[in-house]
Amino acid sequence: MQMPSLSLAAVAGRRTATIELAQEIERRGYQGIYLPSFGDAMGLAVALAIETKTIPFGTTVQPIYLRQPSDFAGQAAFIHEISGGRFHFGIGVTHGPVHHRLGVTVGKPLADTRAFVAAVRKAGEQGAGELPPIVLATLRRKMVELSAEIAEGCVWANGSRSHMQASLAHLPAERRNDASFYIGDMIPTCISDDREAAAAIMRRTLTGYVMLPNYRNYWIEAGYEEEMRAIEAAQAAGDVAKIPGLMSERWLNDCTLYGTAAEVREGVEAWFAAGVRTPILVPSSASGGQMKAFEEMFAAFA
Repeated sequence: MQMPSLSLAAVAGRRTATIELAQEIERRGYQGIYLPSFGDAMGLAVALAIETKTIPFGTTVQPIYLRQPSDFAGQAAFIHEISGGRFHFGIGVTHGPVHHRLGVTVGKPLADTRAFVAAVRKAGEQGAGELPPIVLATLRRKMVELSAEIAEGCVWANGSRSHMQASLAHLPAERRNDASFYIGDMIPTCISDDREAAAAIMRRTLTGYVMLPNYRNYWIEAGYEEEMRAIEAAQAAGDVAKIPGLMSERWLNDCTLYGTAAEVREGVEAWFAAGVRTPILVPSSASGGQMKAFEEMFAAFA
């Protein structure tokens, strides 16, 4: 059985417990630990560099507008050095609601990403130090192509498994065939014998994403136009409560993992087979919080 990676975030009041959880993930032989954009991912990465020994780890979608590129470069190089090269620096432009919350004015995603990566690399050359591999958060063709051009990997969040081969076809063959080129996807996951309850958790998890135009456009491209148009209409009408019921089981099965432990393990193998080298399970529980979700995950992959 190929072990997946796990997503881990440190929330206020549970930061020490989160580091201990990371050590347990390492002991259990998971492929890696990857950190979403909330909960001070870079701070947690520093802790993982010190408190774990062998497991690869990294950020998935660290928003590029949070800090100056030179500041990011200094911390990324520090983590890279003290971890012995285990760190991947995943970056992205994030979404409109986040930009609004941050009060930042953004440009075009491709141009902003290109400029950020160039500035980070320049800072590394000017004294920040050797940089970790840079991974771009991707959804559609142009960002996938950019990842091959200027980065060392690409990562999706909530990608459609059936569409992954089409997405990866936008990478040149030398990248697709290079085992060191990072290809990841963050996969919402809920392990439960009560499949309906687990599916409800997954629908709730993805409600915010289906309300974002860039995600809807991606899922339309992936073959889910009927669902996305219906969701778009419900959102426009202010009927947000209707949205979870418009998420078809076919779509949900394609971009999440839920159900029994055996079904989730089979799903992980299917993600590997689809070309995703680093499936990153994002645990939720139908019967508890974060710690309960990890208990269920550990039992499933014991």
